[in-house]
Amino acid sequence: MRPDTPAENVDHNAEAARLERAAGLYPEDVEHLLLQAAAHRELAGDRPAATALYDRLLSAPEPLDNPHLVRALKASNLWEYDHEAEARAIIEGVRAAAPRDPAPWVIVAESLESHDELEAAEETFTAGLRLLVADAANPPQSTHPLLYGRHRVRRMLGAPHDEWDTVADTLHSSRVSLDELHDPKRIWSLGSDNPAELEAEISRLRAELGAYREALSRPFPVAVLHWPAPELAELVAAYPTLTAEYSSHEEHLRTIEASLRELSASGTANLGIVTGTVPSYEAFAASEGTSPGDVTLLPQYATTLAARGRAVAWPPERGAECWCGSGRAYEGCHGG
Repeated sequence: MRPDTPAENVDHNAEAARLERAAGLYPEDVEHLLLQAAAHRELAGDRPAATALYDRLLSAPEPLDNPHLVRALKASNLWEYDHEAEARAIIEGVRAAAPRDPAPWVIVAESLESHDELEAAEETFTAGLRLLVADAANPPQSTHPLLYGRHRVRRMLGAPHDEWDTVADTLHSSRVSLDELHDPKRIWSLGSDNPAELEAEISRLRAELGAYREALSRPFPVAVLHWPAPELAELVAAYPTLTAEYSSHEEHLRTIEASLRELSASGTANLGIVTGTVPSYEAFAASEGTSPGDVTLLPQYATTLAARGRAVAWPPERGAECWCGSGRAYEGCHGG
């Protein structure tokens, strides 16, 4: 699916079939591609087919990068077509495994929430935060959905604000506050005859839809291609025409950081870095019927790697290692 394709115009079954074919071509990316395919099967209403894809991943001999996420997605999908007992059992298994990734916690908590299990959902959001957030004042970006989900559920339960709720309010950047967005009484305003109340509700809905549209409009990051030093040396030795693009490895790294900062300053969101290898690039060039020495192939290769889930988000979170592979913190390396 092109990044600019409106979500409502997508043929989900066709997109799922395309992703399943791609999984056969790129076995190293099979987990990411089949998870996308399963999501399209769910959106198409073919939930048994989505379950079959989750089972295919879970039964594969190769270890998964995130088996807990696959199980959480399978549980959420099962519950939507009347397999509640099996879904609950999987959810309990995910919670007991205490994954170190926020995504499984968010999936199982939202599944509980959508089936009116609000107390269990709040407990799940809280358990994930306690496990994954050491410093409440500066939670990692990846844990923000846990904070927002917990805030939403606690508003529906009528619970008073606590420290985590205050953190969520502070991190939320929309002009409509979380308390307004998560107000359980909002639904009543839709039936109001008061134009001012209706206008306020429309404003809140627009704020929510803006975030959803931004996420849907770009399913993978705008990515810049990075070559580790040994790969770059091999690349330019094999294809001298690329020397004009890559004068040195140090200049290559500076160009990456400068390009990403320029994109960020222009308002481009969802930025990332993909790391290339010479064998992968040569295989991509062969699939395109083009010489690897063609400079115009490089951005296409970067986009393809990003679409296959190979992108690492930029900038790294505070304290994380620099994207360049130096082993130093980003702030003391290219982020300095």
